[in-house]
Amino acid sequence: MTDDWIVNALKQTGVVESDAIKYLYQAHYDPLCRFVVQNNGSEQDADDIFQETVIAFIHTVKQGKFRGEASIGTFLFALNRNIWRNEMKKRGRSQLRETKFEQLSTRVENDAQSALEQQQSSHQLLKLMDTIGENCKKILLQFYYEDKPMKDIVSTLNYENEQVVRNKKSKCLKKLAEIMKLDAQLYQQFKTLLHE
Repeated sequence: MTDDWIVNALKQTGVVESDAIKYLYQAHYDPLCRFVVQNNGSEQDADDIFQETVIAFIHTVKQGKFRGEASIGTFLFALNRNIWRNEMKKRGRSQLRETKFEQLSTRVENDAQSALEQQQSSHQLLKLMDTIGENCKKILLQFYYEDKPMKDIVSTLNYENEQVVRNKKSKCLKKLAEIMKLDAQLYQQFKTLLHE
């Protein structure tokens, strides 16, 4: 099947489109999945990324944005590579946030002077978060618990830009740390609830 035939078939619906999609799987599945696996991905990652690649390619074709300046194989490889790189960056950012939060938790722990029994609920965590204000609570919960990127927090909370949210988040964490320094029991509740 030629590239032109595949592009024209994907613009249609029904059997012809289905045949073109089957061909994409047969011709490109193995090399594209192999790339992901060779670049620190699992078999499941490879399969998921391939699915995303094919869907993105079909979408590109249907919108008339595929110009044919490169072969379909080359285009799919570049698309597959970019989708996998973006996924790896996203995973890296998530790990970095976890590390930063653990470092903050360790600093606060060093300042805490006593411990409280480990019989707390998420309601108590929210109560603790209430002591730092509603905006701080929303930022920290969205960032750490809902794992939202800064750009999403900017839009949901109507801040000017990501830097403003970063600055606010930093101030909120400092405020939380100061409260915990004053009351070791609050810190212990917070620490306990994080590990439930």
